[in-house]
Amino acid sequence: MSIADQITRLTGRGLIINDVPFAESKLNNISFYRLRAYTYPFQNNSDPNHLFIKEVSFEEIISFYEFDRDLRLLVFDAIERIEIALRTRIVYYYALTHGSHWFENKNIYRNRNYFNNDISSLDKEIDRSDEEFIKHYKSTYSSPIRPPAWMSLEVATLTTLSKMFQNLSRSPEKKKIAKSLSLDFLILENWMHVLSNVRNICAHHSRLYNRTLSQSLILPANTFGNSWIKNRAVDNAKMYAVMCAIVYLLDRINGIHDFRSRLISLFAKYPIVHPRLLNFPANWDSEIFWR
Repeated sequence: MSIADQITRLTGRGLIINDVPFAESKLNNISFYRLRAYTYPFQNNSDPNHLFIKEVSFEEIISFYEFDRDLRLLVFDAIERIEIALRTRIVYYYALTHGSHWFENKNIYRNRNYFNNDISSLDKEIDRSDEEFIKHYKSTYSSPIRPPAWMSLEVATLTTLSKMFQNLSRSPEKKKIAKSLSLDFLILENWMHVLSNVRNICAHHSRLYNRTLSQSLILPANTFGNSWIKNRAVDNAKMYAVMCAIVYLLDRINGIHDFRSRLISLFAKYPIVHPRLLNFPANWDSEIFWR
């Protein structure tokens, strides 16, 4: 459909468009289909015509879209800091005990098939890396074939890193890594996996707003004396649970960060977006954890 036809279709379904040139400009840069994710909650989706059953304007839909974009940037930035800290801890604790190439040691993993798959993924990530330190290693050394952990795992994706960590056997090293973040290692395994999925959603510019994740985040029963949310009656597959995990990890990694204030400012910037759309419970920001 032409842009004009798209606008006709939307208004015919009941979407309010107050500024047609504004709508034309946005639809030239944001696809009709991409905006469907933001109009969906306002439509009768059992009807093939997708009529709007709640009053909403095109401008308001764009506000939801722009909120989601800013939210992705905020979350992506936080996960980057968490990912670097996790990578550093994993490399450090295992290298101290098992040497520079500990990640190649099959004996410290639980499942050999998973190990083979993860090493294969890591090899692909090393091969396609254009980092100078990888190029230097390959041109200087012929053995060991793979660079040491602090090089190889530096170019591993968070997905590969989380899979490798989950497959590592219960050990003093694994417990030390989790303890450094005041978590049980089983909880950390889960959080790494969920955060890797959220990171990929952000990297591919997909939707966080009103999203149900493919895997639920486990809420810890014990945070070893550190502040945690009081209200646990939340949907663990929604973004509120993930936000809590992000804040908790940032607190452990670097107590001085502005994620809380930036998130609260984001909701203030877009008053149309109610926190409940991300499963934030009532009075969430009055909890000590969020102050």
